[in-house]
Amino acid sequence: MLPTFMPVATQAAIKGLTPQQVESLGITLILNNTYHLNLRPGIKVLDEAGGAHKFQGWDRNILTDSGGFQLVSLSKFANITEEGALFASPFNGEPTMLTPEESISIQHSIGADIIMQLDDVVSSLTVGPRVGEAMHRSVRWLDRCIEQHEKSGRKDKQNLFAIVQGGLDPALRDQCLDAMIARKDQVAGYAIGGLSGGEEKDVFWRIIKQCADRLPSDRPRYSMGIGFAEDLLVCVALGVDMADCVFPTRTARFGVALTFEGPLNLSTPIVVDIAVHNSRFDTELGKHTRSMEPIDKNCPCPTCASGMSRAMLHHVVTIETAGAHAVTIHNLVFQAQLMGGARDAILEGRFPEYLRSFFHNYFGDTGYPEWCVNALRSVGVDLMEGANVPLIQGSGAKWEYSDAA
Repeated sequence: MLPTFMPVATQAAIKGLTPQQVESLGITLILNNTYHLNLRPGIKVLDEAGGAHKFQGWDRNILTDSGGFQLVSLSKFANITEEGALFASPFNGEPTMLTPEESISIQHSIGADIIMQLDDVVSSLTVGPRVGEAMHRSVRWLDRCIEQHEKSGRKDKQNLFAIVQGGLDPALRDQCLDAMIARKDQVAGYAIGGLSGGEEKDVFWRIIKQCADRLPSDRPRYSMGIGFAEDLLVCVALGVDMADCVFPTRTARFGVALTFEGPLNLSTPIVVDIAVHNSRFDTELGKHTRSMEPIDKNCPCPTCASGMSRAMLHHVVTIETAGAHAVTIHNLVFQAQLMGGARDAILEGRFPEYLRSFFHNYFGDTGYPEWCVNALRSVGVDLMEGANVPLIQGSGAKWEYSDAA
């Protein structure tokens, strides 16, 4: 059900967890990466296994990224032409040409339930003619993806999504939207790509709103690479149905647990003053090293329900894999609860109240990010109504930091 958050299983696995563990958390949709699975284990192995579902032992749904993001993340290995992207393997330097047709064929072998067009991706901070070039090429590549998908006979088994590009230029975004919407009958959904690359949040939300306002309401709208709690809820309010990000699992491996009152840095070290041999604790962060409380006493995840203490997690989180696994489980459940709560609130007609409650609990002690306030006001939700909290400029992201780190 939508809205939903997709954990990222780039190499056909959520780091540290078995498929059975992931499914037991109530997760029904994960993301695999086309580029990486094509390199390893390779299409021959996936075909022999009967697709990625059987290969990784996952009985629920899979979405595959087309490999377009690697045009940015692995740009030093890639050469982009109209034909496609020529990659040099980061493992052995062997050249691999990823064309729109090849990307779709690989995703057919993977067998994902949702497959993405190959798009020409540039960093969100890129300016100049390259942005327009990438947008127009993404439209042309979509047509090639559609043709390859339709002639394969798999259109009724795998759902092809288009990806809206255009950088931070509203005019280019509108041109891309015009072209993508014209192909509505040939795609099952739409993604908003080319964001979450370091752009200012006040620009980010305006591009999201521009795209979500125009995309067909009877097709899922997927914002790529969104993981912070406040980003997710703002995007849902603006009309986004789906999101993915490595954030909850990656941050868990650094010892950060996500809660409805803000992230907890469980990995903060104890600093020893060599001169006096006394341990020095940061006032706020040191409490986790001696706390017998779970991460969140109201969380139903196995980590919290078992009573595993913050002190225990602090003790093991960055030195024993079990600690990282425990926080990963918790963070995935947090994301599921966050989006599930939004979904229930929408169905019950109380989404504005859900937003106000979340922001009060999460940011009330520090101040609301101004960009969130502006974004939600654009859809008729005023977080400042009845609230006596300051506005924070910039991203306003909330973190526990240690002066000892």
